[in-house]
Order: sequence, then structure tokens, then C-alpha cells
Amino acid sequence: MFLLLVVAFIIFNGAVTVEILLFGAGIGAAVLLFANRFMGYSLKSELKVYTKSPYIIAYFFLLLYEIIKAGIVAGILIFKGNKKINPVLVSFDSPLKSEFTSTILANSITLTPGTISVSLKNGKFRVHCLDESLSKGLDSSNFVSLLKKIEK
Repeated sequence: MFLLLVVAFIIFNGAVTVEILLFGAGIGAAVLLFANRFMGYSLKSELKVYTKSPYIIAYFFLLLYEIIKAGIVAGILIFKGNKKINPVLVSFDSPLKSEFTSTILANSITLTPGTISVSLKNGKFRVHCLDESLSKGLDSSNFVSLLKKIEK
């Protein structure tokens, strides 16, 4: 984080001189100390993020893939114009333990076309799906398996 702060300081200044480097290092150290003392930042938590970064990157690409796939399915359902659309409200219990990963799952469900997370309470999800076919496998999706790995 320290290097990121110094690099950002250099980019914002638009030049690299000894004075800017020293001043950027001082500002970066001050921001890091402030974050450590008052905002709960720690080097341990940052290292956890780095060790989980392959899973986070994989989750991002999985989310992008699912958005595209669900967009195609929802588009086909909408543009067909027939009366075979069967909206459903699905409830399921999440196997995720942390509130943070459950919130990420809820947001990911809402980001995919045709589904909206209606509520999340105590690990129990309620999701509105445009069609019954979009509701299959919500509780055991690839999202859940990757979020479990991130959670550990």
C-alpha cells in the first residue's frame, strides 16, 4: 500500500524529483500510520487479499461470463414475446459464513440480467427471477464455490 500511495503521489504531481519522492514517501507513511491507527488497516489483512487475489480475479471473470450468458437468455425470453415467461420468487439458504461474501453474492445475483436479490437476512436469500429457468442452481452456483474459497 505504501508504494501505491507514493506512486499515486508522483502521478498526481506529474514529475519525478528527489523532493517529490521524499515528500511522497512522507505523505504515504503518514497516511499509512493514520489508516493503521484509526481505520483498522493492517499489513496482515492486506497480505490476505494478495493471497486470495487469484480467486478474486477468477470471480470477476466468472461474473462477467454469467452476466453475458444471463443477458442472452433474458434477451431471448423478452424478444420472443410469447407467454411462456414464468416469473418466480426463490428462497434459499446460503452456505457462506461472512456477511461480506453474502453481500457480494447478492450483488452478483442482481447484476446478472433476469434476477434481482430482493432480501438477504441471516444468510437467507430471496431472489426474483424473470423465468423459472434462471432460478436453477442459485444456491450451488460457481459464485458460491469461489466465494467460499475467498472466505477461508
